[in-house]
Amino acid sequence: MGSVLALSTRPGRQNSPFPQDKPLSRWDRRDGRLPNPGSFDGLHRNCKDVFPQQIEGVKLVINKTLSSFFKVSHTFHLSAVAPSSYRFHAEHLQSDTDSKETGSPMLIGEMDSSGSLNAHSLFHLSEKIRAKAVFQTQQAQFVTWQFETEYRGSDFTAAVTMANPDILRESVIMVAHFLQSVSPQLVLGGELVYHRGRAEEGGILTLAGQYSGPNWVATLNAGKGGAHASYYHRANKQIQVGVEFEVSTRTQETTFSFGYQMELPEAKMVFRGMVDSRCIIGGVLEKRLYPLPATLIMGAFVNHRADKLQVGLGVNVG
Repeated sequence: MGSVLALSTRPGRQNSPFPQDKPLSRWDRRDGRLPNPGSFDGLHRNCKDVFPQQIEGVKLVINKTLSSFFKVSHTFHLSAVAPSSYRFHAEHLQSDTDSKETGSPMLIGEMDSSGSLNAHSLFHLSEKIRAKAVFQTQQAQFVTWQFETEYRGSDFTAAVTMANPDILRESVIMVAHFLQSVSPQLVLGGELVYHRGRAEEGGILTLAGQYSGPNWVATLNAGKGGAHASYYHRANKQIQVGVEFEVSTRTQETTFSFGYQMELPEAKMVFRGMVDSRCIIGGVLEKRLYPLPATLIMGAFVNHRADKLQVGLGVNVG
């Protein structure tokens, strides 16, 4: 169940196929109405975007825009800790110019050299309703099939997700999300996860709250499974910092992480660094190779407790 829920609650910064919410933009509303709180998945996104994504080995990414609504990319990865791989990625964007989110992908597919497939689809059924489907295979075996419907009102968001329904095994996972803007700064809501199988059946309720200031966002999720708190702060145009605190009742683990992002527009550089309570220190430097349409990525992560070092080098073309 954990891998299925991770798809719906932990989207990546650079690889998320759907439009990302920006909680800091709530101050832009001047019509007196409360703003839409965005999706439940995006509550901690501002903080998570500050942290570097771990890189290892040598990676080459070639992006190509074939038309205004079709993009492809090729990824070659040479790794010292995992088998080397190749991935082909394709995106079909919305062609409806009257859509509220014209730039959002509608169909996304990715297949690697082992035959594993990762497919996403997004359909705007109306201005307020959108449907999403996710399919994942591990070589020839289906591991995830997930369907979500989301309704965005003027000041609230409600979503229902069904994951891995199996009639023969009598198993299913259902997830319900709800967020309500109480004030321009305060958002309250919750998540209800229900899972059913032949051997077990149960549910987990998680309550969530987010308070936003002029240049900071504080978020808290708490429930039977544990708690997740994050704090994001934009110090100025160049520096952003984030702090995360997570407690898991299932694994009996508590982790604390600190991350920061520094932008140097004149040098066309972005550096992200982090340190956590597991004695892991890491950083990733992204350098735009102007005038070439390429970005150089260098990263290193050290786990002092396990005495391990991972170093990565990547080039993103296009």
